[in-house]
Amino acid sequence: MLYDLHELNRSLMNPFVGWSGAAAQLLTAKENWLSHFPGVQRLAAGYELTYRLGKDYEKPPFAIRSVIAHGHETPISERVSIAKPFCNLIRFKRFSDDVANLDAMKNDPVVLVVAPLSGHHSTLLRDTVKSLLQDHKVYLTDWVDARMVPLDQGDFDLDDYVAYIQEFIRHIGAERLHVISVCQPTVPVMAAISLMASNGEKTPLTMTMMGGPIDPRRCPTKVNDLATTQPMSWFENNVIHTVPANYPGAGRKVYPGFLQHAGFVAMNPSRHMTSHWDFYESLRRGDLEDAESHRKFYNEYNAVLDMPAPFYLDTISTIFKQHLLPRGLWDVSGQRVKPADIRATALLTIEGELDDISGRGQTEAAHELCSGIPASRKQNLLIKDAGHYGIFSGRRWREKIYPQLRDFIASHASPVVATKGRKADSRRRKKA
Repeated sequence: MLYDLHELNRSLMNPFVGWSGAAAQLLTAKENWLSHFPGVQRLAAGYELTYRLGKDYEKPPFAIRSVIAHGHETPISERVSIAKPFCNLIRFKRFSDDVANLDAMKNDPVVLVVAPLSGHHSTLLRDTVKSLLQDHKVYLTDWVDARMVPLDQGDFDLDDYVAYIQEFIRHIGAERLHVISVCQPTVPVMAAISLMASNGEKTPLTMTMMGGPIDPRRCPTKVNDLATTQPMSWFENNVIHTVPANYPGAGRKVYPGFLQHAGFVAMNPSRHMTSHWDFYESLRRGDLEDAESHRKFYNEYNAVLDMPAPFYLDTISTIFKQHLLPRGLWDVSGQRVKPADIRATALLTIEGELDDISGRGQTEAAHELCSGIPASRKQNLLIKDAGHYGIFSGRRWREKIYPQLRDFIASHASPVVATKGRKADSRRRKKA
């Protein structure tokens, strides 16, 4: 019912929102003589603010046209390597007419970036991907808005998430792959690689875990507190709703994107109010550069997707309530997840000192769980003064974190012989 009311309200408001946007453009057009009258700039700023507060935000494009790779301007194209009902595996293909540059790129490490399925689209990792493309071949999980997936495609839960990651790893080839998981997927990625190791499969050369809830019991945040203080029935009754008839996924149970967005804003409402007021003032003053920065940020931030209800509820129960992974009690499709079985994969964890989503120590907990990996092949980075988004996006990511991640991947580019027992530190590298 709430989803239907939201859609009704959106339909009723659309004409006014559209008119506000058109009025803002009209009043700021240089060709319009009205734009030169006193007070018109203020009026136009109010119209645009109204438009942006009320408009729908579609998934923005990655828009990565080119990068500098090996000193050359290198064009980029997006290709779907695997299309699944709830996720597309995207390859960011690099091209070059320079033979030497092409040969150099062919020898670059292969990276799979596992984006979070936690409200925002995978385009939130645009900066992450763009940096990685300078020195790597890059694949990315691009999650599909659940309201766009017809019911006949079945449900999607946490076990399915793990299975997707395993399929993508096998498709690319674990023997040449480095996996990077950002936030929420650190847990299912560890499960996927653990199960592959337990079954005697080849595992990726490295796994990098960035700001994820491996053990949410450590330094719990407001996100963790909500999950632990409310019963499962509260989540089922308050945040799970049915997709209305005007979408392909009509009838599917989801955690709607508009509710998730409301939760994001509620975590820091004063910050968002100040940001919108500053945007209005920038428009009023004619400060177009600051105004455009605001638009770019909120075009991404306000674009949200619906999450499948089974996946969301599994995540709350398994990760945040029962803490099954750090307790060693998690079964995926009937098989126990044993991170200690991972031996041939190097581990890097990255945390932000000021992360208010995954608290300090939650990601570092992976080192204790992955006891089969020798200490010489583990590394933890605690980034001073960095918040959650700062560890994978922005200047701090590009200038401080990415160079260390790049060097970690490069230093573990060769496969090792996985040995059993406590003498894992004596592993030998395979001869090339």
